[in-house]
Amino acid sequence: MFAKPTTGLALLLATFLAAGCGGGGDAGGGPGAAAGDDEPMTSSVDASTAGNVSGTVSFTGTPPAPEPIDMTEEQVCAEQYSSRPTTQTVVVGDGGGLANVFVHVREGLSGHTFPTPSAAVLDQEGCRYHPHVLGLQTGQTMTIRNSDGVLHNINASPSENRPFNVSQPVEMDTERSFPVEEVMIPLRCDVHGWMAAYVGVLPHPYHSVTATDGSFSLETLPPGDYVVEAWHERYGVQTQNVTVTTGGTAEITFEFNEAMAGNPVPLAEPWVLTHQGEPGHAVGADRP
Repeated sequence: MFAKPTTGLALLLATFLAAGCGGGGDAGGGPGAAAGDDEPMTSSVDASTAGNVSGTVSFTGTPPAPEPIDMTEEQVCAEQYSSRPTTQTVVVGDGGGLANVFVHVREGLSGHTFPTPSAAVLDQEGCRYHPHVLGLQTGQTMTIRNSDGVLHNINASPSENRPFNVSQPVEMDTERSFPVEEVMIPLRCDVHGWMAAYVGVLPHPYHSVTATDGSFSLETLPPGDYVVEAWHERYGVQTQNVTVTTGGTAEITFEFNEAMAGNPVPLAEPWVLTHQGEPGHAVGADRP
């Protein structure tokens, strides 16, 4: 008969077993990262001296016709629309505003620190992603939600962060985060080929996605000189220099047209999840 282990030995054994079963840390692209034991980071920006940037993104010329989506094989989603749904690639409002443009500060914030915001939601409803374009801060949790209750597969193909490929067969939430700045990360559904979304990851909160009127706003920026970039999935990127002054609002505008088309976002090789939930290489993928 074995002797009963001492309290210290039992504690050591329990710690060892817990570590063995727990897996280990996730190197990006995995479930939302824990905050850790450090004190929450605070913003280095003095709001009392800050200014703003606002403006519009417009489409000039005749916009392309919306591309219809055939959902006849997915009636659960098709029944959610009163008319045939269309893709969200090019959405131009009545006044010529271009929607789904990711506008962000690209240069000028060196040396500043910012707290990590609460989770942002990327919903799958009506077999489309909502929103179509999403901005995140590095380390911020992205809650990917399946509101349809049908099988969706989220295939994220970043080039700087760790890719992931997860399935959601029922109504459920999955959490992921990205530790490295990247503009933009394409997401797609391998089950429904028309489903696509884009995620921009930045080390700061100064980003905006244009509404159907093309408007955007970057608020509470410290005074200084900045490079602001506007990104669109079909028409590429544009940049402008802007100076922010205390209490002021700098106005800038961007214009896109159909001649700028042909700048697709490259898709990296996907990763898949093994039956144990650990990421593994996709067939043919060359990943470290």
